[in-house]
Amino acid sequence: MKTSLIIAGGLLGVAAAASLALSGMQAGPEDSVRTTDTPGTAQATALTVAVATPQSDLWPRDIQASGWTAAWQEAVISSEVGGQRITALNYDVGDTVEEGAVLAELSRASLENDILELQASLDSVKAAQEQATADADRARRLQQQGSGSISDQQINEYLMTERQARADVASAEAAQASASLDLENTTLRAVSGGVISSRSATLGAGVSEGEELFRLIRDNRIEWQAEVPLRQTFGLKVGTPARIPTPIGDVTGKIRRIAPSASDTNGRVKVYVDIDQLPGDIEPKIGVMISGRFQTGEDSALHVPSSAVVLQDGFAYVFVLEDGDTVRRQRVETGRRQDNRVEITSDLKSDAQVVQSGGAFLTDGSRVRVTDAAPVETSALSAETPAETPETSAEGAAE
Repeated sequence: MKTSLIIAGGLLGVAAAASLALSGMQAGPEDSVRTTDTPGTAQATALTVAVATPQSDLWPRDIQASGWTAAWQEAVISSEVGGQRITALNYDVGDTVEEGAVLAELSRASLENDILELQASLDSVKAAQEQATADADRARRLQQQGSGSISDQQINEYLMTERQARADVASAEAAQASASLDLENTTLRAVSGGVISSRSATLGAGVSEGEELFRLIRDNRIEWQAEVPLRQTFGLKVGTPARIPTPIGDVTGKIRRIAPSASDTNGRVKVYVDIDQLPGDIEPKIGVMISGRFQTGEDSALHVPSSAVVLQDGFAYVFVLEDGDTVRRQRVETGRRQDNRVEITSDLKSDAQVVQSGGAFLTDGSRVRVTDAAPVETSALSAETPAETPETSAEGAAE
């Protein structure tokens, strides 16, 4: 009985093994076909692209530049007297002033006392002058009479005393005029109309002679101090129009002058641009870094859609169709941009069949399927994408 059970179990095991082997033989060919077909399918997949030849048109020839906004001219208001306190401040930073406006006032009491003292000294020397003049006139009359009652030495002394008295009066008058001028200078006035850009004056503080108290932008006139590479300045001249993009629209201006020398630090030449009046009540600001362009004329530009240019490894490339279904990656140099087009400045044939878009999914030698459908163009260059292997490209196309 036990022997029969053992034999029956063995037969069942053999039958199960045979069944598993048979099912494995049936599944094996299908899996093998599927594994073999996957690479072939990916390799046969081709990305559908649209191609077109570059276009040539007249484009504005612009020179790009960046620089800071600054005051056209600044006026400095400083104290012309020393040792006085600031008793009044009438304007602050950002205020618009007219020429002659009283910006600040200094104390006057000590200067007024000095003037009174100098007036007393002037009266004294004038009295001495009158006495000296009377003595000199009497000496001159006696000399003319020839009476001999007075010596020539005494006559000369009277005349010299008179001359000294006149000099003393002139000196006292000059001192009084200087003190009066100091008193007048205690009122600090704007030397020009404009906007106050800085104020270092503090109410109650003493000032020294020549100390800067205010600084203002003359006539509220702002200029753009653009920095241009030396090799590009040869296309610029006084009067060349400039255009600066801003959130409120393009701001225009013209070159006022070009610096005669390049910077020692960056080798660029500073170009001074008068900015036209801004619209409405918008006030320009100084100390702002802005970018703009100078319009120097027009010339022919060979251009392609910006979507046709792909950035890879820090360089710009386009894909050119060859042999009907194969693309070749070609490195190019780009120039100006206008709308959704970009200029190609390097050697690119005018009849080249350039892939319009989708270059980020292609590599050199990729097979493509050309369609007549117009590609969707973008206004910016494609994002920089690392170079892909044929397998990766095939997988991306298949997806």
